[in-house]
Amino acid sequence: MAAPDHLVIFDTTLRDGEQSPGATMNKNEKLRIAKALEKLRVDVIEAGFAIASQGDFEAVKAIAETIKESTICSLARALDKDIDRAAEAIRPAAQGRIHTFIATSPIHMQHKLQMKPDEVVEQAVRAVKRARSHVDDVEFSCEDAGRSELDFLCRIIEAAIDAGATTINIPDTVGYAIPEEFGETIRQLLNRIPNADKAIFSVHCHNDLGLAVANSIAAVTNGARQVECTINGLGERAGNASLEEIVMAVRTRKDLFNIDTRVNAEHIVPASRLVSTITGFPVQPNKAIVGANAFAHESGIHQDGVLKHRETYEIMRAQDVGWHTNSLVLGKHSGRNAFRTRLQELGIQFETETELNEAFTRFKALADLKHEIFDEDLQAIASDTKQKEEIGRYGLVCMKVASETGVVPKATLTLTVDGTEHTVTSEGSGPVDAAFKAIESLVDSGCNLQLYSVNNITSGTDAQGEVTVRLERGGRIVNGVGADTDIIIASAKAYIEALNLVTSGGIRQHPQVADV
Repeated sequence: MAAPDHLVIFDTTLRDGEQSPGATMNKNEKLRIAKALEKLRVDVIEAGFAIASQGDFEAVKAIAETIKESTICSLARALDKDIDRAAEAIRPAAQGRIHTFIATSPIHMQHKLQMKPDEVVEQAVRAVKRARSHVDDVEFSCEDAGRSELDFLCRIIEAAIDAGATTINIPDTVGYAIPEEFGETIRQLLNRIPNADKAIFSVHCHNDLGLAVANSIAAVTNGARQVECTINGLGERAGNASLEEIVMAVRTRKDLFNIDTRVNAEHIVPASRLVSTITGFPVQPNKAIVGANAFAHESGIHQDGVLKHRETYEIMRAQDVGWHTNSLVLGKHSGRNAFRTRLQELGIQFETETELNEAFTRFKALADLKHEIFDEDLQAIASDTKQKEEIGRYGLVCMKVASETGVVPKATLTLTVDGTEHTVTSEGSGPVDAAFKAIESLVDSGCNLQLYSVNNITSGTDAQGEVTVRLERGGRIVNGVGADTDIIIASAKAYIEALNLVTSGGIRQHPQVADV
């Protein structure tokens, strides 16, 4: 058999994944995830949409300065200002890519762009040429290709390749495609476009019908050699194709695919947990590859079969995707140097000694409460410390909660508001409700609580609880995350973090609704 083709893994967790309502990440959080993706050996990291905001620009630039083993990409609309800003952001990268796009479906051209097909082709060609004036690696995307006319796709893609595009992306932007149909589209494009051999064809599938991975695999079967995906399938609406599922599908079914990726699969689970911790989007237990139950067997028949021969019910080894990494790393007697070293191994670095000292203090306090400290605990400590340093109009000083059978729960909290301490008390239907009402009695935020979710970070009754609070105000949605061995305190932390995000402003521009 000939050597397997290389399937390029293009990770867009930091760009499309961040478009999940409430999943916005700051620069340091993006850097932590980018380092995890580099360790995972992802080929291309789409670090952001540089023109969206100053924060996005700085994050893309910081990632470009830091990451050496992966290509760093910035998204840009087919506009000179977008492309120039993207080029400036990725300039420090060892390998840089500009990813420019324009809509190609009749509904988008007519109602969003208000442009005629000829005008769209002209603008696409101008954009690719301008991008090529900055970098050699240019990707061009036909937004809403899944609902575009095949003849027009052939025309605009041929023109984009002639203009210098080295990767052509075919997105199923609204998750409309069906695998057989989508695979045939890729086959037709490769066969009908005269210069198709001069570019790598890519796909970017959304999961609105739960078919993102299936559509991506169908495209690969028909000749696509790049897949755009995210850790945990994170992304706007129903999300994107999951990186872990794509990688393990082609690796597990080598009998069907003469293709492989360069991904180091042993880092999949740690990357999944890092993204979950930072974004506050928990992974469902039955999620393929990275869910807590992915390698668990409840049925007696299954358990018996696995004990006799693992492959009776398991098609891959849990260790191969990183489940063995959930091991005890530190305890209450561990010193500062061991703490710092393990954080560095996890890709966590603090900008100042003050931040490190704060994190170490939190670690010691946690070690007094729970005997076993796991990597996930350290990730939560790091996130909590960095959030406290970077966002802080409101802060929790201390709290007291009274909850007793037959008695209305009551919460008393001392909070800082712009550095001044205030003590407030409120009753509620439960201790969490009382705590949230006490906070609101002081801040009167005008926010609507859209989600309250509790997750355990590790196993055991002494585990830290991780709480996600989603707030909405004026159309802006944010997620706050808090962790503590006391779930009520974790809840208050999460609510306060969400309030800090709401009041910090800085609404990001969204590339798919911005005017072109």
